[in-house]
Amino acid sequence: PVGRIEYLHLGPVQFEDFLVVAGDERLRDVLAGWRVGDPFPEAVHRRLTNRLREYLSTGGMPASVAAFVASGSFLESDRVKHSVVSTFRDDFAKYGRRVDVARVRKVFDALPALVCSRFKYTLVDREVRARELSVALDLLCMARVAHRVRHSSGNGVPLAAEADDGKFKVLYLDVGLLLAARGLGPVDLARANDLTLVNEGRIAEQFVGQHLLQPEASYMEPDLFFWTREARGSSAEVDYLLAVGPEVVPVEVKAGRSGTLKSLHLFLEEKDRHVAVRLNSEPPSLLDANAPVPGGPRKAFRLLSLPLYMVGQVRRLASDLLGR
Repeated sequence: PVGRIEYLHLGPVQFEDFLVVAGDERLRDVLAGWRVGDPFPEAVHRRLTNRLREYLSTGGMPASVAAFVASGSFLESDRVKHSVVSTFRDDFAKYGRRVDVARVRKVFDALPALVCSRFKYTLVDREVRARELSVALDLLCMARVAHRVRHSSGNGVPLAAEADDGKFKVLYLDVGLLLAARGLGPVDLARANDLTLVNEGRIAEQFVGQHLLQPEASYMEPDLFFWTREARGSSAEVDYLLAVGPEVVPVEVKAGRSGTLKSLHLFLEEKDRHVAVRLNSEPPSLLDANAPVPGGPRKAFRLLSLPLYMVGQVRRLASDLLGR
């Protein structure tokens, strides 16, 4: 009944919660207490990076996390994750009288290969009409098995006011389940020198996306946006956009210390913004930089570079930089 029910939106266990469950609550406190400009010990960075690899392997499904913490074995966690994925597929059959089970399964099976890139129905099945596949994707999103990340022009808040439902990327429910569905395991992560390069960087982008998707208040509907500009010779894409108070902050997931920031520069120039966030594998740092403006002076902006494991602190730290 209207007015008698309170909705709380829950997502997978987040990385900082994982630290607490795994017995590293002090590391969680380090993340929560760090301020821009503070030193960050290399030993702490290494420890958190190792914990991040563990989290990516187990993912955020509570049963998977519990299995790993109880046994210390990634194998036990892996069994849980594969069981969850299989159970999802089997569960679709329960709704056969109301939905096209074959279409739902087809989209579900295609999702792991399509996460964090512009979603095109032709990549799922060229022989099936987009409208039919769209219905199947809608069902998966309603069930929170998948999430649409919509394009927003990013001119101001609310970002949803300028959202384009026809342009979107898709996130999987959980990064651990994504690894299981793609046949990747702890060994693959252990061999990777840079986590942002695993599976073409999509694992890192999924990890960041599922954390940013969750709002600060659990009573708010989860929603997330990205920005793209499609122009001949000047196309660009920013992985995610965040509303921090009245400001729009672009967020990029990049490998290493450098990597091109061309799309970030274009967004900052076009939208007249001066704070941006980059998430990578390096310790936290702040760079006062200049974005090139064609035919004019360089535009000053501040680039907050954070390690992936600090994704839970992005909104707080960006707000500090904006002076709010």
